Parts: sequence; C-alpha cells; structure tokens
Amino acid sequence: MTLQIQFNKTDVVVPARLDAQAQIHELLANRRSPRAFSQQPVESEKLTSLFEAARWSPSSANEQPWRFIVATKDDSGVFSLLVNSLMEGNRRWAERAPLLVLGLAQTTYSRNGRPYEHSWYDLGQSVALLSIQATALGLVVHQMGGFDADKARQILMIPEGFEPVIVFAVGYPDQPATLTEDFKNREQAPRSRKLLQSFVFTEEWGKPSSHLQIQNSLLTQPSTN
Repeated sequence: MTLQIQFNKTDVVVPARLDAQAQIHELLANRRSPRAFSQQPVESEKLTSLFEAARWSPSSANEQPWRFIVATKDDSGVFSLLVNSLMEGNRRWAERAPLLVLGLAQTTYSRNGRPYEHSWYDLGQSVALLSIQATALGLVVHQMGGFDADKARQILMIPEGFEPVIVFAVGYPDQPATLTEDFKNREQAPRSRKLLQSFVFTEEWGKPSSHLQIQNSLLTQPSTN
C-alpha cells in the first residue's frame, strides 16, 4: 500500500510502515496529522465536500450539534483571529496552513432545552468523517485542542449555547524540511498506538478481550501521527 502525497502540485510516493494488529481500510491507514502544510489553496469544491461528509455524521436525536467557522488566507481578519487564539506551539506551524476551522458544539437540545451531554462526542464524529474525506481527496487535517476558547468566543462573537471545542488546519501536505528542526523531527517520527489488548476488555476491567483475533501486520503508509 502506498500513498500519493501532493507536495506543491507534484505527486510523491511516500512509503512507510504502520504496525497494525489487524487489517484496516486504506483511508484509515493513510490518515495523518502533519504540521507541514503547502501554501496551495484548498479548492472550493473539495472544501464543500469536507463539510458534506461532516453533515452526514450521526448524532443524538439527529440534532446535528456541530457548527464550523471557516477561515482561509483570503479571510485575513478571521484567519488572523483564529491564529492568535492558538497556543504558541501550534501557532508556529498552523499559521502556514491555507485554511483554519473552529469547531463548536451546541450545548442544549433545540427541541427541549435540556443539556446536550454528548454534543462534544457528536462534533468529534463529524470531524472524524471530515478527516477521512480529506484523506480521500489528498488533503490532510491537523486538529488542535491547544487554543484559547474564551478568546475565540469573544473575538468571533459566538453566541450563548455554543462551545468552542477544537481548531483544525486543513490543506495539502508539504515537505517536513519546511518546518523548524523540533517540528521536523516530530513530523518524521514513526506512528505508534497503544495495543488493542490495553483498551479492549471482556468480562472485567483490564482483562483483554477474548473476542479479538489479533495479528501483526505491517501496512505501508506515511509516518506522521
């Protein structure tokens, strides 16, 4: 399995290894969260496709609690506001991305005003589907919890009833060499995840599930987390 990664409109095949315990879909294996973004803008039709994927995410009572504020480099005021809401470590690389998005969750059910305790979960599902659609389109998404939600609420005039939850960068990937040395090392580090046995249980807490059929499989895919 190989991934066609577009670097500044030039296709490059990047082989790597994913230490999988079972076979997974190519789109999942190829999904990654790089920090090196090309300056190439994201086409309007692809951007629309991302949010169409998010639109069809499941949600409690079909409430669809997600809201998104999108900013491209052309939206210089909003883009700068989102950049300035990021923590310094994220700001250093995210300001190069062509597109930033603030994801928000509705805090109450619209039909009865009761607290919507699963809205963050439902927002997360929508962004997950968006991220997989991005992979299918040759784009990458990097999600960031490191931002000042109160600052975002104030500067973007977010109304009551909606909670800023996540900022994510979207774009085409670029060469890790465009990053500073510390980020470049993290960009090129192998991906790793906890073993299935450490979080899938049966019968009692901490007892690895007997229902899993685990195998060791090396899948070819990019090395970024």
